[in-house]
Amino acid sequence: MPLAITQFQDDLPQTDDFKSIVLNKTPLIDVRAPVEFAQGAFSSATNLPLMNDEERQKVGLCYKQQGNEAAVKLGHQLVSESAREPRVNAWAEFMQANPEALLYCFRGGMRSKIAQQWLQDSGNEIVRLKGGYKAFRRFLIDYLESIPSLLVENNIKPIVLAGRTGSGKTIVIHQLENAIDLEGLAHHRGSAFGRHATPQPTQIDFENELAMTLMRFLETKPNHIVLEDEGRNIGSVNFSKEFFEAIKSGDRVVVNTPMAERVEITLDEYVIQAQHEYSNIEAWSDFMNAAFLRIQKRMGGERYKRVKQAFDTALNEQAQTGSIELHKVWIEILLAEYYDPMYDYQMQKNEHNVCFSGSIKEVVDFLSSK
Repeated sequence: MPLAITQFQDDLPQTDDFKSIVLNKTPLIDVRAPVEFAQGAFSSATNLPLMNDEERQKVGLCYKQQGNEAAVKLGHQLVSESAREPRVNAWAEFMQANPEALLYCFRGGMRSKIAQQWLQDSGNEIVRLKGGYKAFRRFLIDYLESIPSLLVENNIKPIVLAGRTGSGKTIVIHQLENAIDLEGLAHHRGSAFGRHATPQPTQIDFENELAMTLMRFLETKPNHIVLEDEGRNIGSVNFSKEFFEAIKSGDRVVVNTPMAERVEITLDEYVIQAQHEYSNIEAWSDFMNAAFLRIQKRMGGERYKRVKQAFDTALNEQAQTGSIELHKVWIEILLAEYYDPMYDYQMQKNEHNVCFSGSIKEVVDFLSSK
């Protein structure tokens, strides 16, 4: 029996209304191979591939060696009727659960068109993204690059939320409507000890999500945007120079929190919450010890020794009694003798206008009233 090559209808629908997709958080079917999806995707996308990684590799090699026609034939041989049916069923089930779903591949070409036609042949009409992942990604990057000018054109004032480590800046951010949690998007707490047990997004995924978050935010027509005082890098992801300079250009609002409260906040984030992320306390301890080693040189030998001794003592106490109280000792040393001097230096080095300072509640009240 001759190989049946997919025959396409001339009027298969497409869309490139990417802004609507972002604002509506439209569910997407990504038919690229899993390896491509892992390198970069969109938060509303689900990977339901036309070809698995091995099949894609074989077809790609065939394309390079023998051309497009041979590659298409090989693809149809690999994804035969028996392999095709469960994939079409998976797409159809997703569409039933998400009637507004759209479909895409890398360039909006052969793979998504084949999937779209197969669905059409099974009685399920779906629209595919014109230009595919590449076009949508380009749209988001262009939007990110436009943020500095958009802030100026729309008279949106960036406000930078500053404060010492443990002062509760993230607590403030989560209580504000006109704020974006950059650390949340980066899945990192923004310090040497800030890594979570689960990985950060790829740089591509971070940029995609940042662009979409900002687009939805700016659609609300805010008069200001509050962002936590960050460096250009948050863990393994980073901002472009132009974007970073734009969001850092605003006035500072400083959260002033007493040391005892800062210790409690840090204990909750870096000990209680962090330990819950790991399968056991030994895994958390290994992570913490590695983090201490990363800052050992900057801390200096004597200070590093004291912090590590306090940490080891607290860990032993927790193992024996279940109490986490002694963790406050090394936390306070770290805050007072390592992070505070760095904060003071940065504040003196970069002279920005401070328009308000106060407690967590006072800062929330001030920013909420703007």
